[in-house]
Amino acid sequence: MPYGMYISAEGAAAQAQRLEVIANNMANVDTAGFKQDVPMFQARFAEAIQKGQAQAGDQSINDLGGGVKIIDVQTDYSPGELKRTGNELDVAVNGPGFFHIKGDDGKQYLSRAGAFELDARGRLVTQNGKRPVLDQQGSEIVLTGDDPIDISADGFVQQGSNTFALGMSQPDSLNEMIKVGNNLWQPTGNVQPLQLAERNVRQGYLEVSGANSVRQMMAMIETTRAFEANTRMIQNHDSMLGSLIGRVLRA
Repeated sequence: MPYGMYISAEGAAAQAQRLEVIANNMANVDTAGFKQDVPMFQARFAEAIQKGQAQAGDQSINDLGGGVKIIDVQTDYSPGELKRTGNELDVAVNGPGFFHIKGDDGKQYLSRAGAFELDARGRLVTQNGKRPVLDQQGSEIVLTGDDPIDISADGFVQQGSNTFALGMSQPDSLNEMIKVGNNLWQPTGNVQPLQLAERNVRQGYLEVSGANSVRQMMAMIETTRAFEANTRMIQNHDSMLGSLIGRVLRA
């Protein structure tokens, strides 16, 4: 296969992967607490080096490079804007920190999505998935009665004489988290509970998605054009190869 066809094929594959990431970002432009994913590109070795048939730096034809590839997809944890909703159960983290959410498997996860509601049992749960919200001790928050619900700026939920501290923590490293779904994270490293002075939330607000629809649309157009350019190069190489073979056979 011509060398240029390898490079074009790898370029098309990388752009196809990037397109999948952008499509997921666009699907979550209205998801509270969502953090966009960013694909990371890196230069790729030639096919022979990738297969172990040659060594990098041997100054042969195999040392010319092999296009690009996606080596990782990282999450951009930049804080999103706070949007006022007026809903007493909507809570936005104003600064560092993540809420504690009980997953379907019973484990504790982290989330920036503060769109909460009460289920039939009076438990404070997430709107997306109906997963229980946990207090700082890891217990479910259960609210009963018709008394108004007040959430203080330092993250304490009060209804009548009942008070619960929203579970809030911050990982030592944001890179040590695995995204589960679109707004849940499973920490793989150390997680520290927020001190009282660090806890800062706003009741009646939500943190909007970190994916901007206009920017994602522009990135999708750019990626689509790059993918089409690579596929056209593959077609051109295939056409030239077919023409060359035809001339050789005629000769």
